[in-house]
Amino acid sequence: MGEQHAVKFPQEVLDEYAALGIDLPALFSAGHLGERMDIRIVEAAPDRIVGTMPVEGNTQPYGLLHGGASAVLAETLGSIGAMLHGGITKIAVGVDLNCTHHRGVRSGLVTGVATPVHRGRSTATYEIVISDEQDRRVCSARLTCLLRDAGAGATTAAQA
Repeated sequence: MGEQHAVKFPQEVLDEYAALGIDLPALFSAGHLGERMDIRIVEAAPDRIVGTMPVEGNTQPYGLLHGGASAVLAETLGSIGAMLHGGITKIAVGVDLNCTHHRGVRSGLVTGVATPVHRGRSTATYEIVISDEQDRRVCSARLTCLLRDAGAGATTAAQA
């Protein structure tokens, strides 16, 4: 945990945020909760977000990956997609999350891939598929985010 890693962003997205002096990798990170759960964002673009999370440290009392941990991974990935879709003038706020858990996982790493279902002016919906290391589906999730106007304070907060 806490080690630096490179996230793959499209060049046009990097250029847009760099022009404003915004630290894009920090802005589109998993935040404090994601750090605690050791979520790593691998790839981030409006049409595809990929992240990983270890099972170890994110289990429930029976030793299986906690469903809430899958939900955190799903919401993190979908929110990043919605934020990238909305761009620098919008803030993505999750309003609906649905998760279906298909199988238990006791060890290893899970990978989530978020792809858009709908990208509009005021909402964005992403489907997130979480798979184990054998590429078996562990969880299917859907996240809808409201895209709110960022306002002047949002850019300042993102730069902090």
